[in-house]
This record gives sequence, C-alpha cells and structure tokens, in this order.
Amino acid sequence: MKMRKRRVGIITFSDGREFVHKELLEMNKHFEDRLVKALEETGEIEVIRASEIVWKPSLAKKAGIELLKAQVEVTIFNYAIWCWPHLTVMASLFAPGPYLLYGQINPKYPGMVGLLAAAGALEQIGVFPERIWGEPENPEVIGKVLKFIRAASAVNRLKGERYGTFGGRPMGMYTAAANGDQWLKEFGIDVEQIDQYELVIRAEKISGEKRRKGREWLEKLANVIYDGKQLTPEILERQVAMYEAAMEIIREYELDFVGFKGQPEMTNNYATMDVVEAFLNDPYDWNGSKEPIVAATETDMDGALTMEIFKHIAQTPVLFADVRHYFEDKDILDLCNSGTHATYFAGKSFDPEVNLKKVTLYPESFYFPAGGAAVKHFAAPGRVTMARLARQNGKYVMTIVPGEFLELPENEMEKLAKDVQIEWPHAYMKLDTDMETFLRNYPCNHIHGVYGDYTEELVHFCRLKGIEYRILGSQK
Repeated sequence: MKMRKRRVGIITFSDGREFVHKELLEMNKHFEDRLVKALEETGEIEVIRASEIVWKPSLAKKAGIELLKAQVEVTIFNYAIWCWPHLTVMASLFAPGPYLLYGQINPKYPGMVGLLAAAGALEQIGVFPERIWGEPENPEVIGKVLKFIRAASAVNRLKGERYGTFGGRPMGMYTAAANGDQWLKEFGIDVEQIDQYELVIRAEKISGEKRRKGREWLEKLANVIYDGKQLTPEILERQVAMYEAAMEIIREYELDFVGFKGQPEMTNNYATMDVVEAFLNDPYDWNGSKEPIVAATETDMDGALTMEIFKHIAQTPVLFADVRHYFEDKDILDLCNSGTHATYFAGKSFDPEVNLKKVTLYPESFYFPAGGAAVKHFAAPGRVTMARLARQNGKYVMTIVPGEFLELPENEMEKLAKDVQIEWPHAYMKLDTDMETFLRNYPCNHIHGVYGDYTEELVHFCRLKGIEYRILGSQK
C-alpha cells in the first residue's frame, strides 16, 4: 500500500538589509538544505521550497504565492539569523497554514530573536503557529516536527472530503448521528445521504464471476466455516457483491469515507455488512493492493470522523470496535464488534496472506437472521493509541486512550472470546489508565485507534482545530 506524501512548504527568511542578506546568503541556504534533507529522509514528506530566500516584502509575497500554487499542506517558516518579522507576516497572507516556526541553532547570529519576533507578530493578528527549535539532524527534534506535520496535514486533508452515510441513525444511538452542517463548518466535510437499498440493487447486478473471485480468494487465504444456514457459499458471495457495489458507489459519488447502518434492515433481510466493512478498512482486497477506505459500522459519523483523522495521521488502517467487556481478574479490556475490524489487525501486515491465515469467517449469530460471515480474528500485540471524537453539549471533545494490545496464549484468547462472542474479532487491551477512570470519562460505546504512539499528533490536531481534549493515562 502506498500513501501519498505530505506536501510541506519551506520559506527561509533573512535580514531586511540587502548587504547583510547577501553576506549571509550562503550560510542561510546551508541551514535550509539541512532542514530539507532531514525532512525528506523521513520518507513521509515532499518538500516544496520557496524559490528565493526572503529578505524584502515582494519576495515574501512571491514565496507565499508559490507555496499556495503548489498546494502545500503545511508551511514551515525557517530562521537561522535575525529576520525582519513583517516579512513572515506578509508571507503568511498567502502561504497555506497551519504554520510551524522552526529555529536553527546558530549562536553567532540571533535566529531565535527573529523567530520570537515573528511569532509575536503573527499572534498579534490572530495567527498562532507552532514553534520548534533545534538541530534538524537530531531525531528528537525532527520527530517533533514530524508529529506537527502529521496533524497539520490531517487538518487540511479533511477539507473538501465527502462522507457517505448509508442509512440513518442505528438502533437509537444519538452518539452515532452528527450534524452535517457542523461537519462542513468545523472540518470542511460534505455529507452525502444514501439509502441502503442502493447497495442491494447494485449488488444484485454484480456478475457471478466477480462474486466467485472474491469467495474463492477468501476460501483460499482464510478459514471459512460454512454451516449450511447462516453462512453458505451463496451468502458469502452476496457479501462479496455488496462490497463490489459499495466500491462502485464510492467511486461514482466520489466518497472519501463511509458508514453503513446495517442493523436491522440489512442484517434481518439481506446479509451482514462485516465483509464489506472489514475489507474497505483493509489495505487490500481480492482485486489487489489499495488504499484503506474508512468505513464505520452503525453509520457512526463521529466514529468515522475519528477514524479518518487517524488514517491521515498514521497512514495505516484504523480499528473500529465496541468497548465490549472488562475482564476484571486480568485487567483486560475486550474491544469487539461484528463489523469494521480490518483483517490488517490480525497480523499487523500489509500482506493479506500474513493476516488472513489468522482469520476465520464464522457463521453469524442469532442477532442477524439474514446470515453472513463474521470476520473473526485476534488483534496482533503492540502499543496502540485509541481515541474518540464526541460532542458534549454541542461542542467536540476528543478523548485519547493510550495502551497496548496484548499477546495471550491462543487457548486463553479463544476461551475469553467464547465467554463474550466467539464469532467476532477481538482486541485485548491493557489501558494506561484504570478502568474506573476510563468508564467515568469515555464518551460512548465505540472506540477507534491504530498501532503506535500518536498521542502528540492528536493533541496537535485538537489545538489546531480549537477542540478540547483529554488523555486517559500517560504516554510510555
């Protein structure tokens, strides 16, 4: 799976006196070269430089317009010497935000003075940039820069996206339904309402060849358990057809992420959405490698939005699960849901063969009389960052939950799953906080997350968007 790089613009500033600017030009360029090299070596960033070091107003305007035309997602203002602050302000009128003011270590020249003067000028006009100081070759320093860039690019990547909601509010869940006007105003996201029946109509038109291709691929790579009632080859092919229909609609409507109501109309009368949701969230399907498409079950809009933020920050598949059960004797939280738990989490790999050998397609339980395959597996171990964006009295608050997915003996995982829901996927999580604190503060029944520590990126995102946040537990 190949994710597009984050486009970052750099403008380096100079002294407003031409003779000083010329004297220090080569040194200033060298400092810019070091920053560019460090950013490109992360493998995540495409750097767009302004064509000239800025030392006068016309060049500040020109540099900002160049980055605007290049459609950068973040702008770094770079300081290694004293720079006249009005040049930064003028560049900010055109260069796309969010902004990072980066200070190079150059003790003989007052670069820190230039950075602080520029920061103060921006804040006086209501622009609040991030500030980072240090050697770009220092992994800790460039790590801080990268965390901000990830969050800032996520802010911009949400703008102009389209969310497709298939069906209305599920089973009375207020936390799953959000206001499209608020999304457009706060995040720049358009919401498209689509009836679930569209999936049925299109699925019925999917060719037998495509249905068989998906079924045979699943039978080859995963363990498929047919029971002759809840799950048959015909029902599995129906789920494959619904996936193909969903992809067709996503392409036609130009949707970026989606949610499916599922219950009870589809699960009572046609088939469950588990296969559709799992493989949309995966970095592959039976047609090959692809970019994950965030798909939330139960048309959970704020869940889908949380996942989309995670996807842009981490550039990996994102988990969707219920906060299902707490095993008090083991201090383990069981995250489990019938749909949207991507098979990526079974092996933490972008190779379907690695993951699917650990996946079992189980016949669905009595909850879902229409039948279908549940995509059952256990999440691979590793540090994770979980979170949820939710509304409290109309305002968004993000709750961030660091922790770890645990590796347990296979027989123990199976026993725990049997005690809860054997057919469904499970992630066994050790929270960084205690369960009482979690239950008191966590805002809903759904939870989302990715492998790795992305707490700081989520904090940056919230600050950039003016969203209140709380962290349940500390980073390790």
